[in-house]
Amino acid sequence: MCRSNRMGKGDMKKNLVGSLLATGLLVSACAPQVDVHGYVPVAEEVASIVPGDSQESVLARLGQPTTKGIEGTNAWYYISSKVRRVAFFAPREFEREIVAISFNGTRVAQVERLGLEDGRLIDLNTNSTITDGRRLTFFEQLLGNIGNFSAETFIGGG
Repeated sequence: MCRSNRMGKGDMKKNLVGSLLATGLLVSACAPQVDVHGYVPVAEEVASIVPGDSQESVLARLGQPTTKGIEGTNAWYYISSKVRRVAFFAPREFEREIVAISFNGTRVAQVERLGLEDGRLIDLNTNSTITDGRRLTFFEQLLGNIGNFSAETFIGGG
């Protein structure tokens, strides 16, 4: 009795379906995802806001802002951004829209539209500490205090 190692048509179909399914899962895992955050009113609504309008009328037409200026600044910001995620890579913002409305008291002073190209990249962590004074080597720091101590420091002499 000799058995053949040949695959039947049923086995080939199973392998083909399994391979196609695995390939589909692999490709879909690497497909970019786009996340949308925030809210910016449509251009027509923003265009209807003119200097001199009250905060109440802006709130009625545009809704609550995403954020308001810090204490002492009287501004409202409507912010929307789109972030692309691809597989295991870091997310990357590719679109940002900001509507900034400045107030003088309770009246609109200025309306601005800003985009990603208007922003600045600020590196908050440069992994370096800047100190004033002379930079000492390890050995200069280690040996620098030899002879600078007195017995009074340790025994509390008067």
